[in-house]
Amino acid sequence: MVGYDMGYMLIAGFFTVIGMFISGRLKAKFNKYSRVRLRVNRTGAEIAQMMLQHYGIHDVKIVQGKGMLTDHYNPVTKTVSLSPAVYQTASVAAAAVAAHECGHAVQHATQYSMLQFRSRIVPLVQASSQFQQIALIAAFLLLNQFPQIMLFTIVLFGITALFSLVTLPVEFDASRRALAWLDQTGITQGQEYDGAKDALWWAAMTYVSAALSALVMVLYLAMRYMAATRN
Repeated sequence: MVGYDMGYMLIAGFFTVIGMFISGRLKAKFNKYSRVRLRVNRTGAEIAQMMLQHYGIHDVKIVQGKGMLTDHYNPVTKTVSLSPAVYQTASVAAAAVAAHECGHAVQHATQYSMLQFRSRIVPLVQASSQFQQIALIAAFLLLNQFPQIMLFTIVLFGITALFSLVTLPVEFDASRRALAWLDQTGITQGQEYDGAKDALWWAAMTYVSAALSALVMVLYLAMRYMAATRN
């Protein structure tokens, strides 16, 4: 696209490829462990309910969503949304995903600081994302004449990078809570536990890739800004 810097395109392209690879591995792992029947024969919805009850959480709804790997916890509505393959299936993958999303509910109930901080900056992230691409094109087109536009662009991308970095401890902690509960309650044992851990590790790698991409992009834009202001 006219006005886009080649370095930016290369970085974006590189992390797009990495993201596609990780996404492919995650889907492959999910499909693999979806075929492994859970010994306790509990669906993802049932496991989610069991975990919430274990932690004394009674104000969180468990609903069935749509699509694949669309599972999430909404702290605003206090809803655990599970994809059909997780909600309806008694598999290792379903147990891992359901417990992970309930891990977020536990974070919310215990006022986990990083989740609270991430929730507070969501409106700021949404606002900044609306102007990022327009600001980026203008920044590259007018870099030598108005480097201040690049500085503004760095701030916008920096907000996204901050959100991505804050997301890492939130996601890793949710997986830690999920795996600990699955192990302590005996819902997953032996190879079942190893499979759940493997699936959640690849899920976490999608967030690691996004965070690295956002951070590298901010650093690159900062370098371009400093180079322009030195001229």
